[in-house]
Amino acid sequence: MTSFSNMSFFRKAVIISILVLAPVFIQARVVIKMATLAPNGSPWHELLLEMSQRWKKATRGEVIIKIYAGGVAGEERDVVRKMRIDQLQAAAVTVEGLTEISQDMNVFYIPMLAKTSEELTFIRNNLTPDLKSDLSRKGFKLLAWADVGWAYWFTNKKVTTPTQMRKLKLFTWAGDYRFVDLYKQFGFHPVPMSTADMLTSLQTKIIDGFATTPMFALSFQWFALAPNMLNMKWGPIIGGVVITKETWNKIPEKYHHELESISADIEKKAAEFVVMTEKALDVMKDNNLTVHELSVTEMKKWEDQMLDAYPYVRGSIVPDAIFDKAIELKSEYRNRN
Repeated sequence: MTSFSNMSFFRKAVIISILVLAPVFIQARVVIKMATLAPNGSPWHELLLEMSQRWKKATRGEVIIKIYAGGVAGEERDVVRKMRIDQLQAAAVTVEGLTEISQDMNVFYIPMLAKTSEELTFIRNNLTPDLKSDLSRKGFKLLAWADVGWAYWFTNKKVTTPTQMRKLKLFTWAGDYRFVDLYKQFGFHPVPMSTADMLTSLQTKIIDGFATTPMFALSFQWFALAPNMLNMKWGPIIGGVVITKETWNKIPEKYHHELESISADIEKKAAEFVVMTEKALDVMKDNNLTVHELSVTEMKKWEDQMLDAYPYVRGSIVPDAIFDKAIELKSEYRNRN
């Protein structure tokens, strides 16, 4: 083997150049750790994998997204905290995670804010500039909305009125005491916990019910222990794909436009998942799920209950300005249609 001292000047120069420049080449590669609660193999997980592959191709391998699915990186609030200290750089989270960044995101927790996907789209599109601005001020960039679907109540016994629901122990997200206080104020019995504990809690009857999308109820098999669904759109479960601005700024600017375009396409595909609700319902109905319809009188009771709650939601949970704007947009849409 030729020793370094016996090599020609040219070969020495090449080797030294490689050794000096290697760290630069390594650092130029941006590796993004992205977390999500979406189960492995679920439609949302598959969509994130597609995004990862397309970002890699668009940047010729300079940007790599590693996806940690199924909650292995922790609950959504934990994920956001890890993003703040750069243990993670991106996440696909529901509003539960987004509110850990911006309180304005609580606007989507206004019960029965919209009745249809069209109405929700109108409200959200008009709120998006303000919501993105607040996320940006907090050090995050919203890459795409990710519609998860409409939340419905699933319970271990038939429920069609607020009075019946008050008799049950209901799941709420751990970490947000304000919702716990709100539920209690109106006579409900919230039980805050991690989603990782839901299946066991249903089995042991620590909780009797929860609100989620049919697709989630099916994916996690929660419906088997809460085989009654109230056919009332409680509210949308909206998600978002976010990245820290620090990480985004590390990506060469020449790629920004194309990566934003890919993200916008992913957003459109995610919106199509909402129609999968019917397929999920069909599967669950074939496996002993009972869907309960509401009478006009029962629906009126729920609507009155929500209107009674609005003064408590405004200001304490949803910041005044964004709450008022959402209600104005709701009224505008309904007056037009």
